[in-house]
Amino acid sequence: MPRGRYSLHDPHDHTPLGEEHFHCAPGPSGWRYVSQVTTPAGDHRGSVDLAVDELGRPIRLELHASSWQVRGAAFDGVTWVRTDPTGTHATEGNVRAHAFTGTSPAFLIALTRLLRLTPGTPETRVRLVAFTDPVLAPLTVDQSWALLGTETHPTDDGPLAVDAYQVSTLDTGERHTVHIAGDVVLSAPGVELEDLDTPPSAFPA
Repeated sequence: MPRGRYSLHDPHDHTPLGEEHFHCAPGPSGWRYVSQVTTPAGDHRGSVDLAVDELGRPIRLELHASSWQVRGAAFDGVTWVRTDPTGTHATEGNVRAHAFTGTSPAFLIALTRLLRLTPGTPETRVRLVAFTDPVLAPLTVDQSWALLGTETHPTDDGPLAVDAYQVSTLDTGERHTVHIAGDVVLSAPGVELEDLDTPPSAFPA
Protein backbone atom coordinates (compact mmCIF):
# COMPACT_ATOMS: atom_id res chain seq x y z
CA MET A 1 0.00 0.00 0.00
CA PRO A 2 1.92 3.08 -1.20
CA ARG A 3 1.83 5.93 1.30
CA GLY A 4 3.51 9.28 0.93
CA ARG A 5 3.33 13.03 0.42
CA TYR A 6 2.99 15.28 -2.60
CA SER A 7 3.79 18.99 -2.63
CA LEU A 8 1.29 21.09 -4.60
CA HIS A 9 2.03 24.38 -6.30
CA ASP A 10 0.57 26.68 -8.94
CA PRO A 11 1.65 25.19 -12.30
CA HIS A 12 2.20 28.66 -13.79
CA ASP A 13 3.99 30.73 -11.13
CA HIS A 14 4.98 27.89 -8.74
CA THR A 15 3.31 29.50 -5.72
CA PRO A 16 3.14 26.82 -2.97
CA LEU A 17 -0.42 25.58 -2.40
CA GLY A 18 0.23 23.02 0.31
CA GLU A 19 0.69 19.27 0.59
CA GLU A 20 -1.33 16.13 -0.02
CA HIS A 21 -0.72 13.19 2.34
CA PHE A 22 -2.00 10.04 0.67
CA HIS A 23 -2.27 6.31 0.69
CA CYS A 24 -3.58 4.11 -2.10
CA ALA A 25 -3.93 0.44 -2.92
CA PRO A 26 -5.12 -1.87 -5.69
CA GLY A 27 -7.69 -4.47 -4.80
CA PRO A 28 -9.81 -7.22 -6.32
CA SER A 29 -12.43 -4.72 -7.53
CA GLY A 30 -10.15 -1.89 -8.65
CA TRP A 31 -8.13 0.82 -6.89
CA ARG A 32 -8.68 3.33 -4.09
CA TYR A 33 -6.90 6.56 -3.13
CA VAL A 34 -7.44 8.51 0.09
CA SER A 35 -5.70 11.74 1.08
CA GLN A 36 -5.72 14.75 3.36
CA VAL A 37 -4.77 18.13 1.90
CA THR A 38 -3.08 20.86 3.96
CA THR A 39 -2.22 24.53 3.39
CA PRO A 40 1.41 25.73 3.19
CA ALA A 41 1.07 26.55 6.91
CA GLY A 42 0.04 22.96 7.65
CA ASP A 43 -3.65 23.61 8.32
CA HIS A 44 -6.30 21.19 7.05
CA ARG A 45 -7.65 22.30 3.65
CA GLY A 46 -9.60 19.34 2.30
CA SER A 47 -9.65 15.66 1.46
CA VAL A 48 -9.94 13.24 -1.46
CA ASP A 49 -11.49 9.76 -1.53
CA LEU A 50 -11.58 8.16 -4.99
CA ALA A 51 -12.36 4.55 -5.87
CA VAL A 52 -12.32 3.12 -9.40
CA ASP A 53 -13.38 -0.30 -10.65
CA GLU A 54 -11.18 -2.78 -12.50
CA LEU A 55 -11.81 -0.89 -15.76
CA GLY A 56 -10.81 2.46 -14.25
CA ARG A 57 -14.33 3.89 -14.02
CA PRO A 58 -15.00 6.08 -10.97
CA ILE A 59 -17.41 4.18 -8.75
CA ARG A 60 -17.13 6.62 -5.84
CA LEU A 61 -15.71 10.11 -5.45
CA GLU A 62 -15.87 12.31 -2.36
CA LEU A 63 -14.10 15.66 -2.24
CA HIS A 64 -13.97 18.27 0.54
CA ALA A 65 -12.52 21.77 0.17
CA SER A 66 -13.30 25.07 1.94
CA SER A 67 -16.34 23.40 3.55
CA TRP A 68 -17.71 22.50 0.11
CA GLN A 69 -18.40 18.85 -0.67
CA VAL A 70 -18.76 16.84 -3.87
CA ARG A 71 -19.92 13.26 -4.19
CA GLY A 72 -19.92 11.60 -7.59
CA ALA A 73 -19.71 8.42 -9.62
CA ALA A 74 -19.89 7.10 -13.17
CA PHE A 75 -23.57 6.98 -14.03
CA ASP A 76 -24.95 7.88 -17.46
CA GLY A 77 -21.61 9.59 -18.07
CA VAL A 78 -20.56 11.09 -14.75
CA THR A 79 -22.98 12.35 -12.11
CA TRP A 80 -22.32 14.34 -8.94
CA VAL A 81 -23.92 16.29 -6.11
CA ARG A 82 -22.22 19.47 -4.84
CA THR A 83 -23.13 20.81 -1.41
CA ASP A 84 -22.45 24.33 -0.12
CA PRO A 85 -20.68 25.08 3.20
CA THR A 86 -23.95 25.59 5.08
CA GLY A 87 -25.23 22.19 4.02
CA THR A 88 -28.61 23.65 3.10
CA HIS A 89 -28.24 23.70 -0.68
CA ALA A 90 -27.18 20.89 -2.99
CA THR A 91 -26.95 20.97 -6.76
CA GLU A 92 -26.84 17.93 -9.02
CA GLY A 93 -24.86 17.68 -12.22
CA ASN A 94 -24.48 15.20 -15.06
CA VAL A 95 -22.22 15.31 -18.11
CA ARG A 96 -21.55 12.80 -20.88
CA ALA A 97 -17.92 12.52 -19.80
CA HIS A 98 -15.49 9.68 -19.20
CA ALA A 99 -14.26 10.56 -15.70
CA PHE A 100 -13.48 13.27 -13.15
CA THR A 101 -10.34 15.32 -12.69
CA GLY A 102 -8.93 17.99 -10.38
CA THR A 103 -5.75 19.10 -8.65
CA SER A 104 -5.17 15.78 -6.86
CA PRO A 105 -2.66 13.36 -8.43
CA ALA A 106 -5.28 10.66 -7.80
CA PHE A 107 -7.13 11.69 -10.94
CA LEU A 108 -4.05 11.21 -13.14
CA ILE A 109 -3.58 7.66 -11.91
CA ALA A 110 -7.26 6.86 -12.29
CA LEU A 111 -7.30 8.13 -15.86
CA THR A 112 -4.35 5.96 -16.89
CA ARG A 113 -6.27 3.02 -15.46
CA LEU A 114 -9.24 3.96 -17.60
CA LEU A 115 -7.38 4.65 -20.86
CA ARG A 116 -4.85 1.76 -20.70
CA LEU A 117 -2.68 3.36 -23.35
CA THR A 118 0.16 1.65 -25.20
CA PRO A 119 3.19 3.29 -26.86
CA GLY A 120 2.76 4.22 -30.51
CA THR A 121 -1.02 4.40 -30.50
CA PRO A 122 -2.65 7.68 -31.60
CA GLU A 123 -3.57 10.29 -29.03
CA THR A 124 -6.77 9.39 -27.20
CA ARG A 125 -9.33 12.11 -26.63
CA VAL A 126 -11.16 12.17 -23.31
CA ARG A 127 -13.84 14.43 -21.81
CA LEU A 128 -13.54 15.11 -18.07
CA VAL A 129 -15.37 17.03 -15.38
CA ALA A 130 -12.86 19.03 -13.33
CA PHE A 131 -13.65 20.29 -9.84
CA THR A 132 -11.73 23.52 -9.44
CA ASP A 133 -10.35 25.07 -6.26
CA PRO A 134 -11.24 26.59 -3.92
CA VAL A 135 -14.99 25.83 -4.06
CA LEU A 136 -15.05 22.64 -6.18
CA ALA A 137 -16.83 24.33 -9.07
CA PRO A 138 -17.43 21.85 -11.93
CA LEU A 139 -15.87 22.54 -15.33
CA THR A 140 -15.99 20.29 -18.41
CA VAL A 141 -12.62 19.94 -20.15
CA ASP A 142 -11.42 18.02 -23.19
CA GLN A 143 -7.94 16.51 -23.23
CA SER A 144 -5.93 14.12 -25.35
CA TRP A 145 -3.51 11.61 -23.85
CA ALA A 146 -0.66 9.62 -25.41
CA LEU A 147 1.86 7.25 -23.84
CA LEU A 148 5.27 8.41 -25.07
CA GLY A 149 7.18 5.48 -23.66
CA THR A 150 8.39 3.60 -20.59
CA GLU A 151 11.83 3.73 -18.96
CA THR A 152 13.10 1.32 -16.33
CA HIS A 153 15.21 2.67 -13.48
CA PRO A 154 17.15 0.59 -10.94
CA THR A 155 16.17 1.10 -7.28
CA ASP A 156 16.95 -0.56 -3.95
CA ASP A 157 13.63 -2.42 -4.27
CA GLY A 158 14.27 -3.61 -7.83
CA PRO A 159 13.61 -2.10 -11.28
CA LEU A 160 11.04 0.69 -11.44
CA ALA A 161 9.07 1.22 -14.66
CA VAL A 162 8.20 4.88 -15.29
CA ASP A 163 5.62 5.80 -17.93
CA ALA A 164 5.76 9.20 -19.64
CA TYR A 165 2.42 10.56 -20.86
CA GLN A 166 1.84 13.57 -23.08
CA VAL A 167 -1.32 15.44 -22.07
CA SER A 168 -2.87 18.13 -24.27
CA THR A 169 -5.66 20.49 -23.22
CA LEU A 170 -7.66 20.87 -26.40
CA ASP A 171 -9.27 24.28 -25.82
CA THR A 172 -5.96 26.02 -25.04
CA GLY A 173 -3.44 23.90 -26.93
CA GLU A 174 -1.27 23.51 -23.80
CA ARG A 175 0.84 20.37 -23.63
CA HIS A 176 2.70 18.89 -20.71
CA THR A 177 4.26 15.61 -19.61
CA VAL A 178 3.21 13.44 -16.68
CA HIS A 179 5.53 10.77 -15.25
CA ILE A 180 3.86 7.87 -13.44
CA ALA A 181 5.24 4.73 -11.81
CA GLY A 182 2.56 2.19 -10.95
CA ASP A 183 0.03 4.08 -8.85
CA VAL A 184 2.30 7.00 -7.92
CA VAL A 185 2.75 10.27 -9.82
CA LEU A 186 6.46 11.14 -9.91
CA SER A 187 5.97 14.53 -11.55
CA ALA A 188 3.22 16.55 -13.21
CA PRO A 189 2.36 20.24 -13.55
CA GLY A 190 1.69 21.52 -10.04
CA VAL A 191 2.70 18.23 -8.39
CA GLU A 192 5.96 16.86 -6.99
CA LEU A 193 6.39 13.62 -5.06
CA GLU A 194 8.22 14.45 -1.82
CA ASP A 195 8.08 11.27 0.28
CA LEU A 196 7.12 7.67 -0.38
CA ASP A 197 7.13 5.08 2.40
CA THR A 198 6.64 2.02 0.21
CA PRO A 199 7.28 1.25 -3.48
CA PRO A 200 4.53 1.97 -6.01
CA SER A 201 2.07 -0.83 -6.66
CA ALA A 202 2.28 -2.22 -10.18
CA PHE A 203 -1.02 -2.75 -11.93
CA PRO A 204 -1.71 -5.94 -13.87
CA ALA A 205 -1.68 -5.49 -17.64
